Amino acid sequence: MSKKILIVDDEPRYVRLMEANLMADNYEVLKAYNGQQALEVVENEKPDLVLLDVMMPVLDGFTTCERIRKFSTVPIIVVTVKGEEKDRVRGLDLGADDYIVKPFSATELLARVRAVLRRAAKPAPTAVPSIFHHGNLDIDLAKAEVFLNGKMVYLSATEYRILLQLAQNIGSVIPSEQMLRDVWGVEYQKDKEILWVSISRLRQKLERDQNDPQHIVTRSGIGYIMPLLQEG
Repeated sequence: MSKKILIVDDEPRYVRLMEANLMADNYEVLKAYNGQQALEVVENEKPDLVLLDVMMPVLDGFTTCERIRKFSTVPIIVVTVKGEEKDRVRGLDLGADDYIVKPFSATELLARVRAVLRRAAKPAPTAVPSIFHHGNLDIDLAKAEVFLNGKMVYLSATEYRILLQLAQNIGSVIPSEQMLRDVWGVEYQKDKEILWVSISRLRQKLERDQNDPQHIVTRSGIGYIMPLLQEG
């Protein structure tokens, strides 16, 4: 079954361009021309990915992204002419999975779409349910579900993959470049910005005190580690 991708952009020429490229690559395309329409389509049609413009009427892309994240974990790629670092960071901090700056080529668009959809795919369930414990954190590896103090925590696919990398390498430091390569793909291995924003969001969800994290610890200049916890 082909994946459904929602294009949200108030510029018809960009909608037509993205639609043509995505359909040529066998994706089903949904369209919205402002943020309010996008919220309705996400809720009703359950797309597999959203391509979200920033500068739009009614609701801008940043506000739309923030509102989508209140009820959906659908992968979001922010599509913007605003390529400055502060704008990219803002989009990522509000819950976007990636960003692409206009103008862009069809090759770049499709590569980003494939990469984000690949990350969003759930890992294959294991034959026997297995629970990973780390203090007040539990990961149900069979169901790809995360619990903190017994309550489910909703993570994006990218956040879950980061956590899984740390859990599978507990006690070992994972270099930033390796984390980027394993979670996002080889083309992202120098993009430290997307990593530290994602780590920050994950800490907000999992740590009691983000200044003294227990599950995701930074090793300055090297990478990240989930430390072994002492018993008792």
